Amino acid sequence: MTYAGIPEKYSILDSAKIVLIPVPYDGTSTWVKGSDKGPDAFLDASANMELYDIETDYEVYKKGVFLADPVTENSSPEKMVEEVYKTALNYLNKGKFVTLFGGEHSVSIGSIRAFREKFDNLTVLQFDAHADLRKEYEESACNHACAVHEAQITTNLVQIGIRSMDVEEKQYMKKENCFFSHQIHANPNWMNDALGKITDNVFITIDLDAFDSAIMPSTGTPEPGGLNWFQIIDFIRLVVQHKNVVGFDIMELCPNKSNKAPDYLAAKLYYKILSYVFKKST
Repeated sequence: MTYAGIPEKYSILDSAKIVLIPVPYDGTSTWVKGSDKGPDAFLDASANMELYDIETDYEVYKKGVFLADPVTENSSPEKMVEEVYKTALNYLNKGKFVTLFGGEHSVSIGSIRAFREKFDNLTVLQFDAHADLRKEYEESACNHACAVHEAQITTNLVQIGIRSMDVEEKQYMKKENCFFSHQIHANPNWMNDALGKITDNVFITIDLDAFDSAIMPSTGTPEPGGLNWFQIIDFIRLVVQHKNVVGFDIMELCPNKSNKAPDYLAAKLYYKILSYVFKKST
């Protein structure tokens, strides 16, 4: 099996520029279960996607995409995070452009640790409906509700699309770096404002519930009032143009067998980001 069914010559680790790490973990989600099925649904949708990107006039898969073995550690949230960290760092040390697909958002704690170790002056750019800033939840700091608490302390965290949080999280939030969904809808200049908060090196973490639930209902906790397709990809394109995107992850796809459209959205989003990043370097 190769990513998106690409020819095997583009899927060999030694020559591939890109590594994709699936993490089918759903150990701490508290409402809709199923994000452990997200990677398989994403890969299935990717295999049914055209590999020529019209906007960039580019076939990014020819840079090579190595589909890594999935991280299957699930004995505890802490052990899962450690395994994700080790796996991501291993491929970063090989000089690869590392991407991950989950899985619930707690997976990103491990992703961010690896990228923070590898890149100085790192911004974590979070697209999300939820603040995810709790210090601990249900007796674990590696809970999906704590996905970026550590990043708030150790990196420059910029949050996009937030529209749900507990009052406890206010103490950890840097409001000047948070672009709430209702503010985005009211501010036509939000993209330039947000870009000004981002340092040179950027790791992007996307919880798919950042999208409005009308187009992305297949998440663990869908929230109304989210962003549309072009708001998210236009801003990512702007960030890629002006900053150094060093990697990204996409989390929280809970597939619905009767509605494949959200799976396909996730597949297109992944490929679109790769297209932006590698077209820039040509």
